[in-house]
Amino acid sequence: MEAEKALQSIQQILQTRKKAFKDIESQVFIQIWKGKTYAQMLGIIYKPNGNVYSEAYFLEVATKKLFPKIRTLLNNDDIDKYNFKQEIEIFLRNNDETEIFSRNDNEIIDIPEDNQNPFVPTTGRIENLKKFFGREKEIKAIFELLNNSSSVAIIGEQAIGKSSLLYAVSQQSINLLKSPRQNVFLDMNIIHNQEDFYFAICEKLDIPDSTGYRFTRNLENKRVLLILDNVGRLNGAGFTRDVRDHLRGLAEGENACLKLVLAANESLQTLFNDGYETSPLADICQQIDIPVWNEKTVCEFITKRLQPTTIDFTEPEIEKLFEESRGHPKKLTQLCYNLYKKYSESRI
Repeated sequence: MEAEKALQSIQQILQTRKKAFKDIESQVFIQIWKGKTYAQMLGIIYKPNGNVYSEAYFLEVATKKLFPKIRTLLNNDDIDKYNFKQEIEIFLRNNDETEIFSRNDNEIIDIPEDNQNPFVPTTGRIENLKKFFGREKEIKAIFELLNNSSSVAIIGEQAIGKSSLLYAVSQQSINLLKSPRQNVFLDMNIIHNQEDFYFAICEKLDIPDSTGYRFTRNLENKRVLLILDNVGRLNGAGFTRDVRDHLRGLAEGENACLKLVLAANESLQTLFNDGYETSPLADICQQIDIPVWNEKTVCEFITKRLQPTTIDFTEPEIEKLFEESRGHPKKLTQLCYNLYKKYSESRI
């Protein structure tokens, strides 16, 4: 999507809520969308009198004005310049208010593929709650633990749906946490070292870039739900035990500034034994295991996805799908996608 069209669509929605962007916010929006840094904006955006703004001013516009408005609109506290474009595109695709998308009356609207085949996305985490299925038991358990001052470790094999579950927890935390906390969602696969790690958290919380005790001081008056996907990266090159000990210290205690929701392919005790009897993170995180789907859940998933369509799978086909997928959500979705596509093509 072009930056100008995205801006116009978001601006129209904000105007109905009397929260429209000011001119400088709109200009910064477009440049962030285009991947420009705040320093690069110095040669692009100028004051009305022709004078230049400072880099610090562009940062302030983004973090103090632009991002807060977008976070409120998208109901997502994790918006920053790194996920800014992706999250807005998802919102504009999924939100009913995008009926007001700028378009001419004669313009042909391209119907996205997911309106034809209900078994999407077939890869990657599910970010649209309307498409998120199941895991009610796990979500209930997660928030029971969080509301009783515990941190949580979600453990399950590769492609079992941990990332989608984490994203659902992030979205639902606003309503299900008894004591509000600011969300910080990080996929550790895009964090290269502990310096990156601290910087990413600081930016999302809009606090000064800091580590160690300064970082702790900057969190003193905050209550944060830190959600880390692929947390096993904390055991890789570029990270030390100090980071894990620091997280433990910040998350320990009933009134801790941090509560953690971590996702990994194996237990934290195995990942972070660090040569000690107890892993610093395993000791404060209650483990919740994510199993494969049973046959009943598979049938319910298929039925729900097919409900708005005119296509039905036969019982033998559903049994075969369960056997071939072995209850793995990702594999099942891919198999269902292919079968649905086969049915659709046979009708042409």
